Amino acid sequence: MAVRLKDIAADLGVSMVTVSKVLRGKPDVGEETRQRVLKRVEELNYRPNMLARGLASGKSYTVGLIVPDLVHTFFAEFAKGLSKALRRRSYQLILASAEEDPEMEREEIDQLLGRGVDALLIASCQSSTEGFASLIESKRPYLLFDRLLPELDAHFVGTDDLQAGRIATEHLISLGRKHIAHIGGEGMSTAADRLAGYRAALEAHGLPFREELTLKRARLEDVGDQTGREAMNQLLQLPQPPDAVFCYNDLTAVGAISAIRAHGLRVPEDVAVIGCGNLRLAPYLDVPLSSVDQLSALQGERAAQIALAVIAGKAGQVEKEIRMKPQLIARASTVGKGSL
Repeated sequence: MAVRLKDIAADLGVSMVTVSKVLRGKPDVGEETRQRVLKRVEELNYRPNMLARGLASGKSYTVGLIVPDLVHTFFAEFAKGLSKALRRRSYQLILASAEEDPEMEREEIDQLLGRGVDALLIASCQSSTEGFASLIESKRPYLLFDRLLPELDAHFVGTDDLQAGRIATEHLISLGRKHIAHIGGEGMSTAADRLAGYRAALEAHGLPFREELTLKRARLEDVGDQTGREAMNQLLQLPQPPDAVFCYNDLTAVGAISAIRAHGLRVPEDVAVIGCGNLRLAPYLDVPLSSVDQLSALQGERAAQIALAVIAGKAGQVEKEIRMKPQLIARASTVGKGSL
């Protein structure tokens, strides 16, 4: 026979309301009682009836997540942090990929609305708010992450991308590099801010901004290695090629390193390379990659906190915009193996 909520309550000598509050993560339960309930729940392998709970509350206890690329490590780490935090509140995550296609993103929004998700989190590949019409009309709670659309009145969680661009470029400058290139994205707030940070660092240190050293490319989330290799080949053909490059993300940096070595040049002795995102494999590459850590999983956890607050009607009690402070991770691709 399936274990019921009232069985746990009777077993522990507490009310059903108390057990329910513990399972929903409510704070107004004593820690000793909370631990007793959680221990007994685990012992009995209790699983709440989410269908009955949803019918009673009018909620589905699901949250939708739309990302531009499922296999990109930033979005995978973000989803992991998000799911972990949601699970603690008995919410499930439904994941969808837009494949960097605005029309597909609009279709995924409609699909998830049709599934009755309680909230949506979106890293949007759209350049305007038109694709959000059905979402806005539905009045379903939603928040943006990673990529900001200022025209939308939505909560936002992301990286301080201007600072990310700045600290990456300043790191290269501190190593004595004078001709620093940037392989960046286009059509996204993240790309614009990282470029702005790059330019700000050059200006602050009296280095000229050279237009020919700045290349903008699309689809760096899914084909960044190929694009990075092609862009770096172009940069190396210049009469005065770069002695360092800051890449939009780590995947692009991997492609750039491939091109540099194919030209018979050394990393970092001839060209230093830094990415952004601090992908999990970065320390184990043939040339361990310097990067800027975006604290991806922590961003997911913070996004979950905001989403749950908005679902509970407490949108005004949480920060409207959270930008995580990025961290420099220096490895052999900029400082050399002997300096580590």
